[in-house]
Amino acid sequence: MSIRDVAADAYREAAPALVASMIGGIFAGTVLSGMQAELKAVPGLLVCVPAILATRGNVYGALGARLATGLHQGLIQPAFEADDRLLNAAAAAMANGLIASVAAAFFTFVALVALGRTVASLGTLAAIAFVAGLLSGLVLTVAVVVVVFVGFRRGYNPDALVGPLVTTIGDVFGLAFLVVAVRLVLGVV
Repeated sequence: MSIRDVAADAYREAAPALVASMIGGIFAGTVLSGMQAELKAVPGLLVCVPAILATRGNVYGALGARLATGLHQGLIQPAFEADDRLLNAAAAAMANGLIASVAAAFFTFVALVALGRTVASLGTLAAIAFVAGLLSGLVLTVAVVVVVFVGFRRGYNPDALVGPLVTTIGDVFGLAFLVVAVRLVLGVV
């Protein structure tokens, strides 16, 4: 196989994911631009958004990479059945995502207090981050498994799909669930 053939295969596999990523990014930006009321209601939330979104892509991208490696090595099968390795990897990703979300809220609070800026209470920021992390984590776990398994079954390299699609899905659902979390937490608090 020539370099040209390898490059053509890589573009064939990655192009649809990259196009979906661009469209999803525009949608996520639209959601963010519509969050003005939530951002005003929770001082410091805007500072927390990039950290929360970055952790979604990092944590669930790593889950996708683990699943892709497991598929390539034959350790897991692309079947939607209960498998201890799959369940453990998903549980670890969920736990890491929740810990990272609450940590992002904590460090946002500490940084803004140290800078003398107005910030919501630590409890409010942490609760919003936790709820958004839980909801988006559930969606991302399912999305990663579906993207990796379906892509693998159709002959695509899941490593080429998981990066762009997981970060995009994480951005879109991360922001949407952030709005939901703000409304839930402020309604409860």
